Amino acid sequence: MKIISVRKNPEYKDEAIAYFQKSWPDVMPEIYDDCISHSINARDSLPQWYLLKKHDEIIGCAGLITNDFISRGDLYPWINALFIDEKYRGNAYASLLMEQAKTDAKKAGFKYLYLCTEHIGYYEKYSFKYIGQGYHPWGGESRIYEIEL
Repeated sequence: MKIISVRKNPEYKDEAIAYFQKSWPDVMPEIYDDCISHSINARDSLPQWYLLKKHDEIIGCAGLITNDFISRGDLYPWINALFIDEKYRGNAYASLLMEQAKTDAKKAGFKYLYLCTEHIGYYEKYSFKYIGQGYHPWGGESRIYEIEL
């Protein structure tokens, strides 16, 4: 298993954009194109975009960003777009991406890491704690979790 930071490996930019777009089809494709393209030369430690490879196949992805389109702008950074291909689920591969995001967030000086989701019971297995609800600009809401780094 190999985690690839697109910022550190910009040759993966186009592959990363295509993978995120395929994995999250409900998100406007321009979002990932714009976010990932501009992250490569970002001035600060965020955002980061990661790919997870098994042998020569990309099987997962995640982002480490400043805001996940949620009302709690006072909380950051956020893990977002965490995804593992269906045929590889059940192997705790998502934890590899979460650990990389935690490592990078801690290295950047953050004390906590956040995520928002509708899933109940999954992130608790990885020591994330539910801290409340957050609201999205499009009218939805999500559970907010944090983990101390």
